[in-house]
Amino acid sequence: MKNIYPWQKNDWARLQELRKRPAHGLLFKGNKGIGKLDLAINFAQSLLCQHPDAAHFACGKCPSCHWFEQSSHPDYRLLQPEALSMDGEESEDTKTVSGKKPSRQISVDQVRGLADFFGMTAHQGGRRVIVIHPAEAMNTNAANALLKSLEEPPPGLLFILVSHKPQQLLPTILSRCLSFALPAPDTASAARWLAEQGVKNPAEALAVSGFAPLQAVQLDQQLGSEERDKLLRAVRQPGALDVFALAEALQKTEQVLVVQWLQQWCYDLSAMKLAGKLRYHPGEEAAIKKLVEPVAALNLARLQKHLQAAKREAQHTLNPKLFFESLLLAYRQLMLE
Repeated sequence: MKNIYPWQKNDWARLQELRKRPAHGLLFKGNKGIGKLDLAINFAQSLLCQHPDAAHFACGKCPSCHWFEQSSHPDYRLLQPEALSMDGEESEDTKTVSGKKPSRQISVDQVRGLADFFGMTAHQGGRRVIVIHPAEAMNTNAANALLKSLEEPPPGLLFILVSHKPQQLLPTILSRCLSFALPAPDTASAARWLAEQGVKNPAEALAVSGFAPLQAVQLDQQLGSEERDKLLRAVRQPGALDVFALAEALQKTEQVLVVQWLQQWCYDLSAMKLAGKLRYHPGEEAAIKKLVEPVAALNLARLQKHLQAAKREAQHTLNPKLFFESLLLAYRQLMLE
């Protein structure tokens, strides 16, 4: 069993209040990368555990916990796209038996496949739990199929929907679930946890990830990458920026990743210009303030708009070098006008 994260202690305490007024549908919503799925799974296991402790955590020792940890609990189901592995991480290289890329959607067949589960009584005579992650991955047919079960759920069945983008869910599904909002982690707890995971610069990793600690762990290697450092050194001096040499150096780097680095950089340029604050590059206030002083705020807005379009194009570009040349030329032009 995975423990809850340090920043989830208050969330766990709030969840225990829900035990007093059982619902048949819960919606865990919040930013990506803050541990919503792990919290939902911990809660599901605790509900099924035969001997939870005083804080309502699963004991990890009873038959129910053994079944749960072996992914064979008869009263539990985890529904998610094929493109997600069992631990919720997306795998780009995974292929199905037929050789096709796994789907990023939750299909209507997956939802209908729960029909037998709906019809069974609880193995232990208590609750049954279905976790759906991410809930917005359900296509329209899947969402409508789920709605029927949410409207008339079998006794003792709890749906836990986990969502990064609840605004994409059907209003009828939202109306049948009790909303449980999970806030962004407090910086101190998240930074301490990142340090324990071996992240070299927790504060920077947390900022670059948008204060999503689980994503910060994945970004740690990127932060120290030669390509990112080279890009950030170059964009600090747009007047001396050698577009073609930099594009050559970056052409083997994932295009979407480079656009994200530039978006974070340009976000901080605008934030410093308009509000005197930074988000993604803490500790560089003086350098960024000096850089944006002569730049028009309108040009910074145009730059951000250009990068939004570039991020869409980055998924389909055939020539990375030309793509980066165009991107860097636009940056240099708008910063120097």
